[in-house]
Amino acid sequence: MTVHLVLIFFLPPSLVGGEQISSIGRGLCVLLGISLEDTQRELEHMVRKILNLRVFEDESGKHWSKSVMDKQYEVLCVSQFTLQCILKGNKPDYHMAMPTEQAECFYNNFLEQLRKAYKPELIKDGKFGAYMQVHIQNDGPVTIELESPAATVDPKQLTKLEKQQQRKEKTRTKVPSESSRERNAPRNKDDPSASSGAEGDVSSEREP
Repeated sequence: MTVHLVLIFFLPPSLVGGEQISSIGRGLCVLLGISLEDTQRELEHMVRKILNLRVFEDESGKHWSKSVMDKQYEVLCVSQFTLQCILKGNKPDYHMAMPTEQAECFYNNFLEQLRKAYKPELIKDGKFGAYMQVHIQNDGPVTIELESPAATVDPKQLTKLEKQQQRKEKTRTKVPSESSRERNAPRNKDDPSASSGAEGDVSSEREP
């Protein structure tokens, strides 16, 4: 599970289709990326971290001294599957994000645990799965990334796409390409095509 905590001085209304969904004053905006691997253990860990992380100043102005609960500030949660992005070249891939139906249940459980651990009226959220416009006035600016402890993946939880990706990775590891075999093949000294490298290397075009 990946969380970006954004310290908020003021958060104007979050809009869905022009309709106001949520707004908070000073507090935290939680951008939550739910992974295919996440379980109740990761959820509980992240709830504790978000509510107890000392990211605000105390009464004397000393920074990094108080949590959102200490200050009685608000929390706005936004489901953000793009935090589970894996880049393949220049193309984002999201197959490590939890599938939508399962993620919605997980996200609602996350909100429920936050409200149980804090004051329910101070926990706000957007609209799961909707295209939202979130206007954030970042205080500081301060943005902190949190990662839940690594979990052991249950093979049954892997999607078909993830299994295919694993097979591709194993194939690439075990089977060298034709070009690799050619590069590794011993050169005959009498072979006129063999090069000592004195004339320079010829490199193929690569994607920038």
